[in-house]
Amino acid sequence: MSMFKLCCVTHRGLCAGDLPQRVGELCRGGIDRVILREKDLTEEEYEVLARQVVEAGGEAVVLHHFPGVCTRLGVPRLHISLGELEACPQLRDQVELLGVSVHAPAEAVRAQALGADYVTAGHVFDTDCKKGLPGRGLAFLASVCAAVTIPVYAIGGIGPDNLAAVAQTGAAGACLMSGLMTCPHPAEMVRYLRERLP
Repeated sequence: MSMFKLCCVTHRGLCAGDLPQRVGELCRGGIDRVILREKDLTEEEYEVLARQVVEAGGEAVVLHHFPGVCTRLGVPRLHISLGELEACPQLRDQVELLGVSVHAPAEAVRAQALGADYVTAGHVFDTDCKKGLPGRGLAFLASVCAAVTIPVYAIGGIGPDNLAAVAQTGAAGACLMSGLMTCPHPAEMVRYLRERLP
């Protein structure tokens, strides 16, 4: 059984149908982690959605950006930017699992020093989320993996065709967004992705 983790980053704007229901289906398919990243919501709106998504996905769900929502919902898992962690290093002590987004090996080193449990590194390949910005590539990903001892999850333009190449860089996992938000059968898609792994 591959130890490589598959993570979903949500985008309800792309989601076909109900997001909490989709998260439930992804979890039944064996997704390792779901990062609820909905950047356009106020904290209050985010909390309403997070409550439903956590109900559907349980311990797989990692909340994004709002530590107060983690506290109120009793979800000890948070994903933030490096800037947010640097501005508020005590966030490390408020949660059990802390993930940080980084875009360079030096940023990964800094995140690890501040207590991050894992980092997401990207964007690795060209992606519609970052239109016009070329992907940083597999050599970039390998250099981030080599810089730290915590798990590194690749993000950006990752799908079935490049998943095996990502796994070979030393990355501990990969984050996928659009493919998991738009596919007709989420649980089957997770199983299909697992089959693509070396």
